[in-house]
Amino acid sequence: MNLFTDIGILVTDAIAVLQGRGTLPRGLNLGPVTVEPPRDPLHGDMATNAAMVLAKPAQMKPRDIAEALAPLLTDDPRVTAAEVAGPGFLNLRLAPSVWQGMAHAVIAGGTDYGRSTMGQGARVNVEYVSANPTGPMHVGHARGAIVGDATASLLAYAGYVVTREYYINDGGAQVDVLARSVYLRYLEAHDLSVDWPEGSYPGDYLIEVGEALKTKVGDAYVDQPEEVWLDEVRTFATDAMMALIRDDLASLGVRMDHFFSEKSLYGTGLIETAIDTLRGKGLIYRGTLEPPKGKKPEDWEPREQTLFKSTAHGDDVDRPIMKSDGSWTYFAPDIAYHYDKVERGFDMLIDIFGADHGGYVKRMKAAVSALSDGRVPLDIKLIQLVKLYKNGEPFKMSKRAGTFVTLRDVVEMVGPDAARFHMLTRKSDAALDFDFDKVKEQSKDNPVFYVQYAHARISSVLRKAAEAGIDCSDATLLKTDLSGMTHESELAVARKLAEWPRLVEIAARTHEPHRVAFYLFELASDLHSLWNRGNDEPALRFLQEGDAATSQAKIALARAVSVVISAGLGILGVTPATEMR
Repeated sequence: MNLFTDIGILVTDAIAVLQGRGTLPRGLNLGPVTVEPPRDPLHGDMATNAAMVLAKPAQMKPRDIAEALAPLLTDDPRVTAAEVAGPGFLNLRLAPSVWQGMAHAVIAGGTDYGRSTMGQGARVNVEYVSANPTGPMHVGHARGAIVGDATASLLAYAGYVVTREYYINDGGAQVDVLARSVYLRYLEAHDLSVDWPEGSYPGDYLIEVGEALKTKVGDAYVDQPEEVWLDEVRTFATDAMMALIRDDLASLGVRMDHFFSEKSLYGTGLIETAIDTLRGKGLIYRGTLEPPKGKKPEDWEPREQTLFKSTAHGDDVDRPIMKSDGSWTYFAPDIAYHYDKVERGFDMLIDIFGADHGGYVKRMKAAVSALSDGRVPLDIKLIQLVKLYKNGEPFKMSKRAGTFVTLRDVVEMVGPDAARFHMLTRKSDAALDFDFDKVKEQSKDNPVFYVQYAHARISSVLRKAAEAGIDCSDATLLKTDLSGMTHESELAVARKLAEWPRLVEIAARTHEPHRVAFYLFELASDLHSLWNRGNDEPALRFLQEGDAATSQAKIALARAVSVVISAGLGILGVTPATEMR
């Protein structure tokens, strides 16, 4: 059930009646017609822009259309008033019975209440994390992992078929540096003294890897030149790091459907096939680029290069795909990787990138547009930095990693649920402050606690009802008379419950799971407000002593809140709390 969709259908049906009467012309585009909450709740329960968006194509005044629509809408028993506001907005007020029925609608739907068919089974690839396999994941990776994982869950809830994917960057020079660093730990495992060159990875996390390599090969690589051991140590080290990364992700509740190796693109013809596909579209050519912004012509040495004509698909400049020595630029394998995604038949691609990849967005979108002839959209979400604090001071270093706070550090300090929820309390392209003390604080200022506390409070009510011998099974609550639920605080909770299906579709359409976290906080706030009112007004308490029927009616509303909180937390990958410690 989506109440906003239902009222939207009522509006379009009323428009059809006016068209049948000749008041409105036929053939109008009703796509822009919306029904949504009004900006000011005092103006009503819902508002429609129908008269405003139809006025120009109908060649009529908006108020004339609104005034013709209003009586048709109030003919429906769900609508008690349709008020024309301003130049032609229609504000609708709904009957109390509509809001009273929300608790039954939610309980009947269970965690499927709000689940959407919007995606219609379209296949979506969500690529996230994709960290270099050179060490444990840091807190920045944690935010990207959480945003990507929640986005994938949100899209699945909205009716898409989702593949969660990790792109292993194992084809570049950084894995050679990893191999050499592991080799040094291998020598240390043989009690040999080593010097750590600048740019290597001296973190303690490689000690075990060096010892494991010693266990595997003994002293076979000691005092051997690099060409003897580099290839095998590179593979050994990369496998060890990916095992570490998988464990890190699992600690956060993140599991991938597919891992794609960059290395698999080289020497297999995949890069060549992708570039040839672009060449066949006339998008690969030899040319000379203009000086970059900020470069004076006299400081720029123009040279002919092999270029991708990305400007034909929205980029600012064309992009080199081959170096002067004939090797591929870093962009070429990324083109090939996304070509592979397109060839696998995905209908939409989403990439979760770190903020430092901002300059990469337009060229990657241009590549996918060119490769798919504009058929497959690519959305790239940038993840801004996380600033860590503890005891009010910046918190910067992990002993194990050597230079940064790891994902595992965060999980061990606050737990996966708190980490996941808090990372989604800001839009992903905004910087996030993560204060370890505040994330664990038990107060309304901590959104993690506030939402969990609402769910735990409801669980407590259900336990107390059971102890009092009150049947609060869903089957019984669905039969409860809710007509006595008339207090504004109760109706406010019901109105918020009605927004959930609409919120899911908006969040899924924009690929923004933080909207779910915001909504859950607002719903929890309404529940807590009702609970606190009950302290002063006993008639609002969920448990009414000696009155099982009234208790069941009030508990039905609370139970509906717990259903939606549970569904929302499920999308975010957070386990609902049944009691607070």
